[in-house]
Amino acid sequence: MKQRRRFTQTVSLEERLAGEAKRLREQAKALPHGPQREDLLRKARQAETGSHMSEWLRSPGLQPPKPA
Repeated sequence: MKQRRRFTQTVSLEERLAGEAKRLREQAKALPHGPQREDLLRKARQAETGSHMSEWLRSPGLQPPKPA
Protein backbone atom coordinates (compact mmCIF):
# COMPACT_ATOMS: atom_id res chain seq x y z
CA MET A 1 0.00 0.00 0.00
CA LYS A 2 1.29 3.42 -0.95
CA GLN A 3 1.85 5.95 1.82
CA ARG A 4 0.53 9.46 1.48
CA ARG A 5 2.96 12.31 1.66
CA ARG A 6 2.16 14.69 4.47
CA PHE A 7 2.80 18.38 4.02
CA THR A 8 2.48 20.93 6.80
CA GLN A 9 1.44 24.35 5.57
CA THR A 10 3.65 27.13 6.87
CA VAL A 11 1.40 29.93 5.61
CA SER A 12 -2.28 30.19 6.52
CA LEU A 13 -4.98 29.55 3.94
CA GLU A 14 -6.09 33.18 4.15
CA GLU A 15 -2.56 34.41 3.37
CA ARG A 16 -2.16 31.99 0.47
CA LEU A 17 -5.48 33.02 -1.05
CA ALA A 18 -4.69 36.73 -0.61
CA GLY A 19 -1.30 36.19 -2.28
CA GLU A 20 -2.92 34.33 -5.16
CA ALA A 21 -5.44 37.16 -5.61
CA LYS A 22 -2.63 39.72 -5.68
CA ARG A 23 -0.67 37.65 -8.22
CA LEU A 24 -3.72 37.27 -10.45
CA ARG A 25 -4.48 41.02 -10.33
CA GLU A 26 -0.89 41.83 -11.29
CA GLN A 27 -1.10 39.38 -14.16
CA ALA A 28 -4.41 40.91 -15.30
CA LYS A 29 -2.90 44.42 -15.32
CA ALA A 30 -0.45 43.31 -18.00
CA LEU A 31 -3.21 42.11 -20.32
CA PRO A 32 -5.37 44.24 -22.60
CA HIS A 33 -9.11 44.42 -21.90
CA GLY A 34 -10.76 41.19 -22.98
CA PRO A 35 -11.95 37.77 -21.88
CA GLN A 36 -8.57 36.58 -20.55
CA ARG A 37 -8.23 39.63 -18.33
CA GLU A 38 -11.81 39.24 -17.08
CA ASP A 39 -11.15 35.58 -16.22
CA LEU A 40 -8.09 36.50 -14.17
CA LEU A 41 -9.98 39.24 -12.33
CA ARG A 42 -12.85 36.83 -11.63
CA LYS A 43 -10.42 34.29 -10.19
CA ALA A 44 -8.82 37.01 -8.06
CA ARG A 45 -12.24 37.98 -6.66
CA GLN A 46 -13.00 34.33 -5.93
CA ALA A 47 -9.70 33.94 -4.06
CA GLU A 48 -10.41 37.08 -2.01
CA THR A 49 -13.91 35.86 -1.22
CA GLY A 50 -12.53 32.48 -0.14
CA SER A 51 -10.01 34.21 2.08
CA HIS A 52 -12.70 36.32 3.74
CA MET A 53 -14.99 33.31 4.21
CA SER A 54 -12.23 31.25 5.77
CA GLU A 55 -11.36 34.14 8.07
CA TRP A 56 -15.03 34.49 9.05
CA LEU A 57 -15.39 30.76 9.72
CA ARG A 58 -12.33 30.79 11.96
CA SER A 59 -13.48 33.82 13.95
CA PRO A 60 -14.25 33.13 17.62
CA GLY A 61 -17.44 35.19 17.56
CA LEU A 62 -19.10 33.14 14.84
CA GLN A 63 -22.86 33.17 15.35
CA PRO A 64 -25.44 31.03 13.57
CA PRO A 65 -27.71 32.91 11.17
CA LYS A 66 -30.88 34.29 12.73
CA PRO A 67 -34.20 33.35 11.11
CA ALA A 68 -36.05 36.22 9.44
